[in-house]
Amino acid sequence: MSTIGALNQGLAGIQRGFDGLRRDANQIARANGPDRIDADVARSLVSLSADRAQVEASLKVIEAAGEMVDTIGSLLDVKA
Repeated sequence: MSTIGALNQGLAGIQRGFDGLRRDANQIARANGPDRIDADVARSLVSLSADRAQVEASLKVIEAAGEMVDTIGSLLDVKA
């Protein structure tokens, strides 16, 4: 996978994680509100944890891609 591809995948993963976090937080907030919906709060809490892990894992992908760029840059400096 190219560095740019890894960065794009990492950013897409972060976006998916934040979308899930927003969705789950909204479901939890509505569970006790006036326009109460049948939300499974326990499921939403578990999903919050999974979405957080998604964001953290995607961040690690971006960090690894950044390290690859640094390594490539160092190799090019040595050759120059």
